[in-house]
Amino acid sequence: MTTKYIVGSVLASFAFAYVCDTLVSDHKIFGGTTTRTVTKEWSEETNNKFRAWPRTAGPPVVINPITRQNFYVKKNAQDV
Repeated sequence: MTTKYIVGSVLASFAFAYVCDTLVSDHKIFGGTTTRTVTKEWSEETNNKFRAWPRTAGPPVVINPITRQNFYVKKNAQDV
């Protein structure tokens, strides 16, 4: 019996959070606008900057395109 109340409450809280998020971010109920350059030109220039980033020394580095975290690439055991 209590399970249905818990599951119902969790589902209702997710629905309420979704509605609030949609109102605030998509419908901008508090005002404000998003410029068109934020989504297209800005991301292209950011990607170009990361691709053109000069490397001066160190082992080969791969830039993860999802999180932009750098990590070392080890070719074989002798490079360690």
